Amino acid sequence: MPIQIETLDHVVVNVTDAERAADWYARVLGMKRQDFDERGGKSKRISMTFGRQKINLRPVTADKIEWFTADHEQAGSDDLCFLTTSTPQQVVDHLKACGVAIEEGPVKRLGAIGTLNSVYCRDPDGSLIEISSYDQ
Repeated sequence: MPIQIETLDHVVVNVTDAERAADWYARVLGMKRQDFDERGGKSKRISMTFGRQKINLRPVTADKIEWFTADHEQAGSDDLCFLTTSTPQQVVDHLKACGVAIEEGPVKRLGAIGTLNSVYCRDPDGSLIEISSYDQ
């Protein structure tokens, strides 16, 4: 019998500058920064928490021995969708107030459980960030 995946716990986002990325994810998306050490304090890491999930910010300069990761890491190559309870117009207004360019939206997209109202922007490395809410 195959295993059943329940939910997503965390993702690793490759970045050129973890401090700059952490500031952006906190300021623009309201995430909380959490610094932590792994491997006996040999590796300082930054994660951004939201709800019951987190993003680990991995500098592309990190040593692969210290940070077990994907084979082909590259900053700016991620495409992430975050759910919000804010309306699309509130998202647009917030992004504009933060000086973040809107790539597209609001537009309708198909999400995991229905129709999303999505607004797209980019993080400091160019990864595509989709901020969405489900139709009621």
